[in-house]
Amino acid sequence: MNRRRHSERHLVSRIGWLRAAVLGANDGIVSTASLIVGVAAAAVQPSQIVLTGIAGLVAGAMSMAAGEYVSVSSQSDTETAELQREAAEIANDPVAETAELVAIYEQRGLTRDLAVEVAAQLMAGDPLSVHAQDELGLSLGTRARPVQAAIVSALTFSAGAAVPLAVAAVAPETRLVALVAAASLLSLATLGAVGARAGGAGMLKASSRVAFWGAFAMGVTAAVGKIVGASV
Repeated sequence: MNRRRHSERHLVSRIGWLRAAVLGANDGIVSTASLIVGVAAAAVQPSQIVLTGIAGLVAGAMSMAAGEYVSVSSQSDTETAELQREAAEIANDPVAETAELVAIYEQRGLTRDLAVEVAAQLMAGDPLSVHAQDELGLSLGTRARPVQAAIVSALTFSAGAAVPLAVAAVAPETRLVALVAAASLLSLATLGAVGARAGGAGMLKASSRVAFWGAFAMGVTAAVGKIVGASV
């Protein structure tokens, strides 16, 4: 009898960096494009618009990096504290910790005898990893990485922000707003599709969602810029 090897590709390991990358690039495009469109709507000179966009890129990249680092560090600190607490409990009372696993496996449908056997075998191997996953819901392979999240966020924000900024730098003054908006919306839709594809999700819904909110953000800032520009 021929046997086929059953193979599966799971994309959960990409969640950490994918989230930071998509968020960074999306924020870079939306915030910089909105800033440029809003300033342009206020009838500011093209050179000042580009300068404003550059300032927005630098400030946004630093803000994204700092925000991601602080946020993910807090998550990482919580995970580390939970794992340390669990390791101490395993060392101090392995019998009680084994009983916890037995109860968990019984709730999932195993018989009492099988649950006891499975728990005993797993506790003999890497008990902390088992408790982290089955009791705490943590995976040691996908733990939060603050530095990675910060770097990815800063780089992807800069890459995203570079799109509307580059268009603003070369676009004629009379068509600057329209070209920046079009390029940004196209980039947002592409980003949504790529992010969804990398994560194994539906691309159309992701593209439409990102493009809609990008258009909404640019529309609001353009209206504010027009009002402010007319009153100054």
